[in-house]
Amino acid sequence: MATPAAPRRARIAGALALGLALLLAVPAGAAEWGGIIPGTTTMEQVRARYGGPTKTSTQKSEGYDTAQWIYEAGQAPAGILRMTVDFGLLSGGTFRGNVVRSFRLEPRPGIFTRRMIVMGWGEPSHVSPRGQMPPSFLYQSGLLVTFDKDARVAETMLFTPPQPHVPTTPSSKP
Repeated sequence: MATPAAPRRARIAGALALGLALLLAVPAGAAEWGGIIPGTTTMEQVRARYGGPTKTSTQKSEGYDTAQWIYEAGQAPAGILRMTVDFGLLSGGTFRGNVVRSFRLEPRPGIFTRRMIVMGWGEPSHVSPRGQMPPSFLYQSGLLVTFDKDARVAETMLFTPPQPHVPTTPSSKP
């Protein structure tokens, strides 16, 4: 038989478990996820963490050789339909072909809700105007989130190095 304190303890335990899950699923850094940090993480580090990609491609971009790795189906991270990682970053006049330039997550429906995005990455630097499709959040620290038509569930999340010229949305609440 449950004691009167049992429901309270269950709520507290549930809240702690949710908080721990959010911390593990969404690292504190705004422009990172799952151990990948654009501008820092290398091909070798991505391979060590996620294994070989499902598909690879290479192309020339501004005269440099770049690569794209796609992880999908059973090779995608848990909760993600597809993860696309682009390599090759020109920074300070130096090209680093083995460094993550950007990566895109296509989460399974319901994995990243609007509330979870704000809890994990904070208030966005810019929110798309109401009615603009697709609804989106833009973070100066390098994250663009596009939502479903109801602006409730993230459909794509694009991580890039910090974007210093992101307009801020004055006093708007996401």
